Amino acid sequence: MSSGGVARVYRGAFAHSTRDSALRVLTDFVLGVNELGKIAFFEEGQNVESLSHQWGFETSDIEQLGPHEFFMPGLVDTHIHASQYTYSGTHLDLPLLDWLNTYTFPMESRYKDLDFAKDVYTKVVKRTLRNGTTTACYFATIHTDASLLLGQIADDLGQRALIGKVCMDCNSMFPDYKELTEECKAETDRFIHELLKKKYAVVKPVVTPRFALSCSSSLLSNLGKIAKNNDLHIQSHISENKEEVQYVKKLFPDCASYTDVYVKHGLLTDKTVMAHGCYLTDEELKIFHERGAAVSHCPNSNLSLISGMLNVRNVLNHKVKLGLGTDVAGGYSSSMLDAIRKAVDTSKALCMQDAQLQPLSFKEAFRLATLGGSEALSLDDCTGNFEVGKDFDAVRVNICIPGSPIDLFSGDNPEVILEKFLNLGDDRNIVEVYVAGKQVVPFPELK
Repeated sequence: MSSGGVARVYRGAFAHSTRDSALRVLTDFVLGVNELGKIAFFEEGQNVESLSHQWGFETSDIEQLGPHEFFMPGLVDTHIHASQYTYSGTHLDLPLLDWLNTYTFPMESRYKDLDFAKDVYTKVVKRTLRNGTTTACYFATIHTDASLLLGQIADDLGQRALIGKVCMDCNSMFPDYKELTEECKAETDRFIHELLKKKYAVVKPVVTPRFALSCSSSLLSNLGKIAKNNDLHIQSHISENKEEVQYVKKLFPDCASYTDVYVKHGLLTDKTVMAHGCYLTDEELKIFHERGAAVSHCPNSNLSLISGMLNVRNVLNHKVKLGLGTDVAGGYSSSMLDAIRKAVDTSKALCMQDAQLQPLSFKEAFRLATLGGSEALSLDDCTGNFEVGKDFDAVRVNICIPGSPIDLFSGDNPEVILEKFLNLGDDRNIVEVYVAGKQVVPFPELK
């Protein structure tokens, strides 16, 4: 554009969350993106003339958003199983542990076939990007090469991603789908080393014990050391299902709680995100807060597998970092818009059981899906909202595109328009997606 250091300038409506506000809708703001893909400035439209002098752009260079368009931060999926995408929308007739052994482990065992893995992983990354997911925290499978392939595909398509090679060495009723303890440790080391060696801009490894049930104490300890020695993120599952919680008590009798299992093996840190947490006690939530660990709320999956309903208000009251996850394929939708809706619905259902609870507002759910998710993944220093200096991870929304599922009426103000999108919109309304300043949707071959 110019020598002033900005590559693009947008003017129009923006919606995002801040430290102090669940939602701010700004009707006439100007945002500049520099050559590094970072937000150079974000100010009121009335300052455009001084900004143009300061940053050396012409007012004719500004891209003006339409009257029914707005930018919002990219959506952050804090928990999704890329390898389960093939059967999303099906196989929701069993509780968690039966579901894993009947459907999940047999399917995940197929990812030793790299052609199969490439087809599925390309489709899931494209689908989530089209749905506005700029950051995804992925479970892959036990297969190192296929997990590395997922990282390559995410990088090729421009998605910010944490990629986890799954670790499990016991209690799989599908005999072909587990590793020996030493093999798992060695392959995890290889996965991390090779992925870091690629030096992908926004794709990183995450240490991934599947959950306490499928990992021996020896393996959990090894994974805790690997995470610490490499300063890596950690992801797993916790307290999703009552049967699972009881099983963990039997397997780890020396641990005071499910949370204590992860604490004692060095796996509950300020870079840990644990999916579900439906049955975490107040004492366990205090430990999460003290250690800076996060919970990923996956409401679609919790309902679909009849696992439970997370009391989000209680988690927030304990000041525990909290994001939303689709949990494909336990959750049947890969859209974070669905996660927002199900989170609000779940909180209302809990309010029907306890009138003293305060339901989650759409504004709070919006925050959980954006800034809250980036906080849960310890990525809020670089993404999650439109603060100056952060990467420009953004979704451009157009309410009035042809075939839109949303109807507008006179008097619908910008906040109403956002609320309608969150409740009624879909990928048709998502016209552009950016990650670190790079436009990733529409995909280059579709332009």
